[in-house]
Amino acid sequence: MQSIMLKAKLHQARVTHAVLEYEGSCAIDGELLDMAGIREYEQIQIYNLANGERFTTYAIRGEEGSKIISVNGAAAHKASVGDRVIICAYANFEAHELENFKPALIYLAEGNEVSHTANDIPVQLA
Repeated sequence: MQSIMLKAKLHQARVTHAVLEYEGSCAIDGELLDMAGIREYEQIQIYNLANGERFTTYAIRGEEGSKIISVNGAAAHKASVGDRVIICAYANFEAHELENFKPALIYLAEGNEVSHTANDIPVQLA
């Protein structure tokens, strides 16, 4: 039996560009892609903390070290420069692959600098 699981997350990335007249997709700093294990052209979900928009697109590689998060094409209507977004990638896993599975969680601070990383989310208290 397969399960769709969170593979990677860039938490609270700041949108640096919103380019309507572009073919589409979301350009992400190549170093952040590598750290998260997100591949170029992989489907991603973006959740905008500023306006509640949730949308699907795909990742393209941005300039290494640039800290770019550019929401492009039609998706540019759903995010503005400065918005904080959560970028997630999901993957299918077989049951036997889940025994030791942990997602790559990359937490970003102002300027899309990595503040810390983790492989699990703390239990939410009531």
